[in-house]
Amino acid sequence: MRILIFLTVAAFLCACSKSRDDAGESRAAPPSSAPATPPAIPQDNRPIIAVFGDSISAGFGLPTGKSFPDFLQKKLDAEGKSFHVVNLGISGDTTAEGVARIDSATSLHPQVVVLELGGNDGLRGMPIAATRANLDQMILAFEKSGAKVVLAGMTLPPNYGPDYIHDFEKIYRDLAAQDHAALIPFLMSDILTRDLRYLQADGIHPTAAGSEIIAGTVLRALQPLLK
Repeated sequence: MRILIFLTVAAFLCACSKSRDDAGESRAAPPSSAPATPPAIPQDNRPIIAVFGDSISAGFGLPTGKSFPDFLQKKLDAEGKSFHVVNLGISGDTTAEGVARIDSATSLHPQVVVLELGGNDGLRGMPIAATRANLDQMILAFEKSGAKVVLAGMTLPPNYGPDYIHDFEKIYRDLAAQDHAALIPFLMSDILTRDLRYLQADGIHPTAAGSEIIAGTVLRALQPLLK
């Protein structure tokens, strides 16, 4: 039921467009709180957890310091876990754009990577095979660099049709099993309520409170990898 509420709202928003290519974040530039390039990485000797994603990671529409990677850092600190969370989220990124900048992440030699990409591919109706191949390439590149990978899954509004949605969701399940990555089946599952209080007015991006909840979702997936 919670997922249906989210998808219904998202479907309404996407219906304002006449084609799939017009849906998604590419229609508007990200706000100043979501920079178009990854932030400079401060000197820090702790092992790195890199969050490699799109606007959900970047904190689209949120004040600085309120993205889910920011809250993830706070939760890790509160638990006494010595890790440095690096936010490599860029609003509007597709998996192809993620592949193009993967060296920016592997060069940091992260211990863990939270891979949060693919949502924009789906909203633009991109071929399933291409999205799958790009995610697979990124997972393998991160694993080859020595990082453990947490793959953050996503879903789509119902107007994209059950076959496309099924195949899209299946990408994440299949790749997690195939490439031995940890899986979060649906990154935003814990913020879906009847009143949509944890979503911004666009019905897609989380509020600051929603981002804090997502950080908890991610932390649960990370726990086995941080021991």
